[in-house]
Amino acid sequence: MASDRELIADVARGDEQAFGRLYDRFADRVYRYAYTILRAKHLAEDVVQETMVAVWKGASKYAGRSRVSTWIFGIARNQAYSLIRREIRGERIPDVSLVSPDPAPGVHQQERVARALERLSHDHREVVFLTFYEGLSYGEIASILGIPTGTVKSRMFHAKKQLGEALT
Repeated sequence: MASDRELIADVARGDEQAFGRLYDRFADRVYRYAYTILRAKHLAEDVVQETMVAVWKGASKYAGRSRVSTWIFGIARNQAYSLIRREIRGERIPDVSLVSPDPAPGVHQQERVARALERLSHDHREVVFLTFYEGLSYGEIASILGIPTGTVKSRMFHAKKQLGEALT
């Protein structure tokens, strides 16, 4: 199995099969991240497409100073915030319901965690997602968000405190 760096190097050379493998490896992860920012399924899907197009076009610009995942999540974040800025400028993005269909039996704890995560501020939820769902280090998260590592640590501290309170 090719590493992320090997795949991005192949993509930079125009290898469509390598791009397909990279897409398969990252599309769901980018979707989940975009959804934590946008809270709308169709917008998160748009971010996946825009992000992966940017990866295809910009693979040769990947400098290797960070993990490939950090670079891709940075692109995804920029794409998500571009959508938000468009809405602020008045280019209406349709509202969608955030209500999920009824869950399968036995997922009560998952529901509690999901509700607790929903109550976090956007900044705290984003740090929690990147840490626990993507396994990124605080340094990598700081790079993606463009903030100091200490700020990431502070957000995580407060997020954990709020989650603990919500789940007890």
